[in-house]
Amino acid sequence: MNSKFNTGIKQKIVSLHDLKLILSGLRSINKPRVVFTNGCFDLVHQGHVEYLSQARDLGDMLIVGLNSDESVRRLKGPSRPVSSLQSRAMVLAAFAFVDYVVVFDEDTPINLIQELRPDILVKGADYCHDNVVGADFVESYGGRVELISLVPGQSTTNLINRMKQ
Repeated sequence: MNSKFNTGIKQKIVSLHDLKLILSGLRSINKPRVVFTNGCFDLVHQGHVEYLSQARDLGDMLIVGLNSDESVRRLKGPSRPVSSLQSRAMVLAAFAFVDYVVVFDEDTPINLIQELRPDILVKGADYCHDNVVGADFVESYGGRVELISLVPGQSTTNLINRMKQ
């Protein structure tokens, strides 16, 4: 693999501390509309690609909160994730429409949302507004919540079940 390409991808995977510094600098210059979403993104598929691309179209910068391996296991069970944290983070960072990937170990991204204060919080349309973690917080300072339609039949669980057959 081209080392310059690999290095560029890795630079998009940042700590919360570093991301806050980056955002502070950008916000002092040009006030970008920051879009935030989160998930496990285990076995990235067409549905993930379309979802993330549409999320990025809502603003100037897309930040993806990525559940750590431990967090995924707590949420999805002991056989998950299928892909390691490093692999999941690298795949997400490789997409041109993803600006930054930040890992979190908690079960929800509320801490990330409170620290980053995105302008737009995005989840899939399988959520309802009242179930979106951080929705009330984002709306409290004038941000908004967007629910993006999912691609029918596209899910990691479906992929795993098909592979088992």
